[in-house]
Amino acid sequence: MTLRKRREAVIRQHVEAESRGDVDGVVASFSHPKYEMVPLGTEHDGEAAVRLMLSSLFLAFPDFKLVVRNLYHSDQAVIAEVWMDGTHRAPWAGVEAKGHRIHLPVVGIFLFDGDKLLCEKVYFDMTTLLRQITIGK
Repeated sequence: MTLRKRREAVIRQHVEAESRGDVDGVVASFSHPKYEMVPLGTEHDGEAAVRLMLSSLFLAFPDFKLVVRNLYHSDQAVIAEVWMDGTHRAPWAGVEAKGHRIHLPVVGIFLFDGDKLLCEKVYFDMTTLLRQITIGK
């Protein structure tokens, strides 16, 4: 299997685990768990920090789902265009839940060393997300 295919397999396992709300599965996809949530200005480095971030996210959006639209490969990263869906059911990022649905385009940059996932950097439009969770679409 080529490096490209091995990396794609890691990303698909990672995204499928996120869509199941499976914290253990997401953590297992990393060689060392690390997320950077760029719009929030947060970095979650290490297993405990990543578990806490994911648990909070999955509590806030219990029906959280990701759909991969496109994958783009570079020497050290795979860039994923995805759609993020869910219903805001508990406080998240300092915003009280009102039960609104989100449907948001997201870009994830997955940094690799060979076929070992080192970090996911997540980018999305915070204004669109806040509008969707506070007043609905």
